[in-house]
Amino acid sequence: QVQLVESGGGLVQAGGSLRLSCVVSGSMFSFNVMGWYRQAPGKQRELVATVPSGGSTNYADSVKGRFTLSRDNAKNTVYLQMNSLKPEDTAVYYCYAWQVAYELWGQGTQVTVSS
Repeated sequence: QVQLVESGGGLVQAGGSLRLSCVVSGSMFSFNVMGWYRQAPGKQRELVATVPSGGSTNYADSVKGRFTLSRDNAKNTVYLQMNSLKPEDTAVYYCYAWQVAYELWGQGTQVTVSS
């Protein structure tokens, strides 16, 4: 069974940093697009950043200049480096993978930024 396994969430003070990781488990299948979404309490799930295999990364305006998405195709893993975190970044972060006619979501990892 193919799964996305996330790690790296936690509690951090405003201005701090966290690094999220997401690995494709159960297959070495390479998805066209991988990335991260997030959902804050009472809000809709929103895009954080995505990257196509061999392409340019797309970031939400709210995280540009603070977050960096990277992808290691050999390890089938994506990383989200989050710097200068703000309380409004508090959310459950979901790893995402897409291939034509198929998409996969991780279970989510909580990121909490205290002021």
